[in-house]
Amino acid sequence: MDVFTIAVWVLTAGFCIFSFAKDKEKTKKAFKMAFGMGKGMLGSLISIIFLIGLVLTILPPQQIAAFIEKQSIYLATVVSALFGTITIIPAFIAFPLIGTLVGAGVGIVPSVAFLTTLTMVGIVTFPLEKKQFGTKFTVVRNTLSFVFAIIIALVMGVII
Repeated sequence: MDVFTIAVWVLTAGFCIFSFAKDKEKTKKAFKMAFGMGKGMLGSLISIIFLIGLVLTILPPQQIAAFIEKQSIYLATVVSALFGTITIIPAFIAFPLIGTLVGAGVGIVPSVAFLTTLTMVGIVTFPLEKKQFGTKFTVVRNTLSFVFAIIIALVMGVII
């Protein structure tokens, strides 16, 4: 574990202890709510992890890298971004996945496009988001997120 991760765990534990000391009942209630939400998300998280494992088994990172290398940088970026919109993946899963792809030889720009659309654009979650926020908001948010994902990827290509 790196220093940053240890620091986050120590800070989290410290704030939990502080909260518990300040108001035991509110802290217990907050933990109960958090665990309840966690149980509700557990099925989704397991299915996402399973899906990523399945995709990486069927399409190993080296094959993905070989395919992307044959494309122009712009086409590879757009295709990677479109592939990333298929689902929304939590950052703690997306970052190691991108690390694996970059390690296999996928370029930074397509990797960043894939990463940003993984976490910002969601076709699979579209019906749920539409139900909660309305069609117009959902379409505008996803469209702007896609456009900004491409811009972010191109800027990162210049920076790195």
